[in-house]
Amino acid sequence: MNRIVFLLLLIGAMVPGALGIAQPPAANYDEAKVPAYELPDPLITAAGAAVDSPKQWQEERRGEILELFRGQVFGRSPDPVEVEHRVVSVDKAAIGGKAVRREMDVTIRRGGRSLTFAMLVYTPQTDAPVPAFLGLNFQGNHTVEPDPAIRLPAGWVRARDDGSTDGNRATDGGRGNSVSAWPVEMIIDRGYGLATIYYGDIDPDFDDGFENGIHALFADWAESIDPGQRWGSIAGWAYGLSRALDVLEADPLIDGSRVAVLGHSRLGKTSLWAGATDERFKFVISNNSGCGGAALSRRAFGETVGRINRSFPHWFCKNHHEYNEMESQLPVDHHQLIALIAPRAVYVASATADRWADPKGEFLACFHADPVYRLLGTDGLGGSAPPEEMPAADQPILTGRIGYHLRSGGHAVTPYDWEQYLTFADRHL
Repeated sequence: MNRIVFLLLLIGAMVPGALGIAQPPAANYDEAKVPAYELPDPLITAAGAAVDSPKQWQEERRGEILELFRGQVFGRSPDPVEVEHRVVSVDKAAIGGKAVRREMDVTIRRGGRSLTFAMLVYTPQTDAPVPAFLGLNFQGNHTVEPDPAIRLPAGWVRARDDGSTDGNRATDGGRGNSVSAWPVEMIIDRGYGLATIYYGDIDPDFDDGFENGIHALFADWAESIDPGQRWGSIAGWAYGLSRALDVLEADPLIDGSRVAVLGHSRLGKTSLWAGATDERFKFVISNNSGCGGAALSRRAFGETVGRINRSFPHWFCKNHHEYNEMESQLPVDHHQLIALIAPRAVYVASATADRWADPKGEFLACFHADPVYRLLGTDGLGGSAPPEEMPAADQPILTGRIGYHLRSGGHAVTPYDWEQYLTFADRHL
């Protein structure tokens, strides 16, 4: 290495900012250091008028908030297009004979190009269509169950440290390594179906200039959109979930009017945006979604807008980057994202050791979305009245249309989380 270059790098490492490179502030985990903030009111229109009726919310205010999230956070998505699907494999005695397992190829075609993603579907052994959960997984459908018949993803897969991938290719070593996050037997025993898709089949999760995945399919359309408002990967994954719902609505084994969309972490952000933009989803679940998901951005606690945009520049639209270290300037905050789901059911889950995702900020977002639910004639958080204080660990709030719990433990989806989701689904699906 050139000695001058080495010395410059050494100075930069020893003295942050010495080379003129902006250094992000240290992550804050001290409640006393949360900046003072004022949240935008979901029930005050852009013109400053109070929203005092469900009609005014639905016809005016909801659209205003949705437009702000499109233009400043997630970006604009193309209109729905028709999809094709075909069943490629069936096991009529899956999960010890309790379920039917099907693998489907879902294809989106546009302008001579196509994108196909694999959807794995489990349904109970019953003649009646069942309500179902739909969610994206992180490593491939084969990780959900150890069944050797489930196909491996053919394309890019996030590398893991446990030998389940070879570079960025899936291997048999990963079969069933996510069973705790996808307790298929528990879901089937409760009378629900499950559909899941590997998220990388829809859009690869790295900054590739949007040359691959679903963005490549709509490249010419994106040219017509303001560059700052073009959709990011979260919007792309959400679009794929809606096209999967198109298929499930026509499925004779699933009641398409009773489908819950769920996701964890970045895919929890995705499920919230899918639920906000597609009102066909009856129930929306965010598991540890944090910044850009269920947490209030203005708290700047744990992960912040600046940190997430620098680490994952492809997740949100370019306009969102304008708010790095300037959360108070955002015209929206994420209690309004939850409010966009009203009056449908929504569940937000946090974890005690997942401070990066700001559990308190997630709870407060639910609390501040509550007035919209009540305006629409439903219970919000906590039934008759929202709790003023965040609940203790492992004390779920299951009454009302907004569910919440703080689970003991870290950043994960666990059987405990699923037990709460299923109980909530029993009430709302």
